[in-house]
Amino acid sequence: MLGIGSEPAKVKVSKLDVSSDEITIAGQTINDLISMLGVEVICNLTQANIDEISSPLFEIEGEDSALLIGRRGETLRALQLIVRLIVMNKTDQKINLSLDIEGYDSRHQQSLNNLAERVAQRVLKTSRSIELEPMTARDRRVVHLALAEKDEVHTESVGDGYDRRVVIIPS
Repeated sequence: MLGIGSEPAKVKVSKLDVSSDEITIAGQTINDLISMLGVEVICNLTQANIDEISSPLFEIEGEDSALLIGRRGETLRALQLIVRLIVMNKTDQKINLSLDIEGYDSRHQQSLNNLAERVAQRVLKTSRSIELEPMTARDRRVVHLALAEKDEVHTESVGDGYDRRVVIIPS
């Protein structure tokens, strides 16, 4: 702060390749849907087919962004699905794009990682399996990956449909 104790920062900059038809169509589709919904937000492409991340990431920010997140991210997931289907229909190519609104998705994933860690500690303490609440496939995957490196516990998905959940089991 104010140059006291500062050191040079290293910044990694990548040029986004937005020439892909799928990405251009996806961006236009998102903007069209947003304008039809009448919400005050802005959509930006923040990542495009970078090596570590194989799908483009569109970030949406603005006054009405909470309306696009919905209860437990349901509206966000629905919007993402609609955009994928429209782009797939227009291009005859499957595209795996991600939408994030005001950083909701990254905060939600961090929350799931924290939950997985806390429950794993409780499982180790009590030596009893614990079932988590029903989750989407994507959320279950986050929990499985968060605990994949832990040898003391393992995870399984049980149940069907909307009642599918993760069970954390002591090894």
